[in-house]
Amino acid sequence: MALFDLPLDELRAYRGVSTAPADFDAFWDKTLQEAREHELAARFEPVDSGLSTVRVYDVTFAGFGGHPVKGWLRLPAGASEPLPLVVEFIGYGGGRGLAHEDLLWASTGRAHFVMDTRGQGGAWGGGGGTADPVGAAPAFPGYMTRGIDAPENYYYRRVFTDAVRAVEAARSHQLADAARTVVTGESQGGGISLAVGGLLPDLVAVAPDVPFLCDFPRATTLTDRHPYREIGLFLKTHRGRAEDALRTLSYFDGVHFAARGRAPALFSAALEDRTCPPSTVFAAFNAWAHRDKAIEVYDFNDHEGGGPFQEERKLRWLRAYA
Repeated sequence: MALFDLPLDELRAYRGVSTAPADFDAFWDKTLQEAREHELAARFEPVDSGLSTVRVYDVTFAGFGGHPVKGWLRLPAGASEPLPLVVEFIGYGGGRGLAHEDLLWASTGRAHFVMDTRGQGGAWGGGGGTADPVGAAPAFPGYMTRGIDAPENYYYRRVFTDAVRAVEAARSHQLADAARTVVTGESQGGGISLAVGGLLPDLVAVAPDVPFLCDFPRATTLTDRHPYREIGLFLKTHRGRAEDALRTLSYFDGVHFAARGRAPALFSAALEDRTCPPSTVFAAFNAWAHRDKAIEVYDFNDHEGGGPFQEERKLRWLRAYA
């Protein structure tokens, strides 16, 4: 796939076209306040995973609305003192997978918590185990238009709240060092990382790879790939509702969370990425508020981005923070 977005020098200056609503902070303050009225009730149950170098715990905690959300906590075997904590979020359609999967971060001597994404886990990987019990107005199949009629109803209000609570749950474990917490994820997981990075003031680092859920007005008109295309197909049927839909999406735009980011950050973007176009990623990167930030650019890659090369980059980068 040839390059299709802005030239790299223009990407480095691009700021996005999404406008933050005036009550953005009040909306999220109220949302998190309501979530914290429910007891976190984090449970960590040991799992016989068959692994000898990593201990795995099946985790359940109360997310948005007090709904049960699942996760895995993986710890290096023999750990006895609090460890730096990496909280990871999952790409679109995937779930937390199986207990023995995804051993990279625990292998570095860190605690690793992976959050299941509510209602997802049926499209790829080892599956998920978290329901989304909230109903919604008519939507296009997928998750992008569920509850798009109003910010209070939108699907990602629940997911982003779950993600903040996931960090709180992971930090509650005695072997997690809350003062050395990193969030990371790829694609949807990168977008969730941006949201958490904007909502929690005390992270030590944020590492979103080819993040989704950024600069919605541009993304929904620039690419015809799913998942962004779900929004266009919904509006193709529901004519005349674009302005209302974009208003709802503005409360969940990674660019606006990035403007509130208070930790060092390492992004990645791929210049042939038609799923999460590079201009949308750069809009979030350029908005990121903390001065200590960097972005890795993969010139000839699509949505796979840097893959193992970016993992290697993150492993070296994180040494300075956690």
